[in-house]
Amino acid sequence: MTTLFDGYQLAGNTLKNRAVMAPMTRARAPGNIPTEATARYYAQRTDAGLIVTEGTPISQEGNGFVDCPGIWNDEQIAGWQQVTQRVHDGGSLIFTQIWHVGRISHTSLQKNGQPPVSSTAVQAARSSAFGFNEAGEPDFVIASKPHALTTEEVKRVVKDFANAAVNAAKAGFDGVEIHGANGYLVEQFLNGAVNDRQDRYGSDTLENRLRFALEVVDACIAKIGADRVGIRLSPFGRLHELGDFAEEEETFLALAHELSHRNIAYIHIMDQASRGAPAMPDGFLEKFRQAYNGTLILAGGMDLNKANEMINNNIIDLAAFGAKYISNPDLVERYRHGWPVSEPDHKYYYGGTEQGYTDYPTFSGATTIKL
Repeated sequence: MTTLFDGYQLAGNTLKNRAVMAPMTRARAPGNIPTEATARYYAQRTDAGLIVTEGTPISQEGNGFVDCPGIWNDEQIAGWQQVTQRVHDGGSLIFTQIWHVGRISHTSLQKNGQPPVSSTAVQAARSSAFGFNEAGEPDFVIASKPHALTTEEVKRVVKDFANAAVNAAKAGFDGVEIHGANGYLVEQFLNGAVNDRQDRYGSDTLENRLRFALEVVDACIAKIGADRVGIRLSPFGRLHELGDFAEEEETFLALAHELSHRNIAYIHIMDQASRGAPAMPDGFLEKFRQAYNGTLILAGGMDLNKANEMINNNIIDLAAFGAKYISNPDLVERYRHGWPVSEPDHKYYYGGTEQGYTDYPTFSGATTIKL
């Protein structure tokens, strides 16, 4: 039986197990620069075979969260270098999730208070960014009305993704995971209910819906190689006001087929059912597996039994865990030994001090060890 604890060959690298620490926004990088605490946080969690960092904005324009660590300037690269070194010392691989939130941003986060950008000019008026309120304090604020990128402006954003991939390589990351999920910019192009464009990136044809995502993937591949590029997707996700659209299943299966030809490092599926969204249709993941011949990761509502069953049945290759890794830096060892798995404190998810960040203990036998 193949289990979570078995090793795995990922794009020419050996993972010590099949557990992935999923990307999770923590908002503890003042000025968008990773700190010593950032390095300590990730180093504590190197019992995962693969770590994917929190969403890392590719530009100020792409940012939708106060104090998210970015990847667009030299100071940020230097900050991430201490993270990647510590993680590699712990024996794990680390990819960074390169992120453009699109319309899920706020003017308070944008240069000169400009509107955020998207595939559309329609505001996500029921969604929030973590920006600055009228008192100038960090707060959840309604996403601002966006500017619809022109056809020419789309090229600039694709280039920003490519530059982020180059910067990630300079910072010592083993690769990048393009954030194509959860209703952010890439999915604002993929989703036919949001994308109301009339140009070559519009939603009128399947080819046009896929165009932006594939251009981003190809631009990153051209800079750092296919074996260092992954992507996260959330088929049938409804976060941030995504909607139903015709040929939704066909769109994601066609994308899987296209990505197979590119031999990328992996596809990381986020099942949003664990976050209150409708579940993926029965049998869809198996169809996706048939359409995509590379490494497949699944996140969302995972536990040891579900991970082992899906890995052993060859539905997925790697299992990703999110919130469990916040409060259990030694999650794999807890699973391996049957030790208790603790729950994180939600009020410390975003921002603040190292409380609820680097102070969660490991579990070893009957004793608890502070890191």
